[in-house]
Amino acid sequence: MPRRVLTGRVTSDKMDKTVTVLVDRRVMHPIYKKFIRRSKNYAAHDEHNVCQVGDKVRIEECRPISKRKTWIVIERNGASFVPQVAAPAAAVEASP
Repeated sequence: MPRRVLTGRVTSDKMDKTVTVLVDRRVMHPIYKKFIRRSKNYAAHDEHNVCQVGDKVRIEECRPISKRKTWIVIERNGASFVPQVAAPAAAVEASP
């Protein structure tokens, strides 16, 4: 199954290697047929602490990093970067 990718805005960067991202979406009301804004906060992994409040970021679903954190930042203000999540030590030593 493909990993989900969401776009949002950083609302907090006070944690170490973690940012809070606010993702807005628009849904149609089932009765009134008007579009309503729904939003949700996600905790995303920011390995190098480069994201700041107000940045527009793309986050991608990943394996659980902590209790609340299952997303990583893959793009910041249009510039893509892929932070390396801690790889197992055995895999690093085994590579030539």
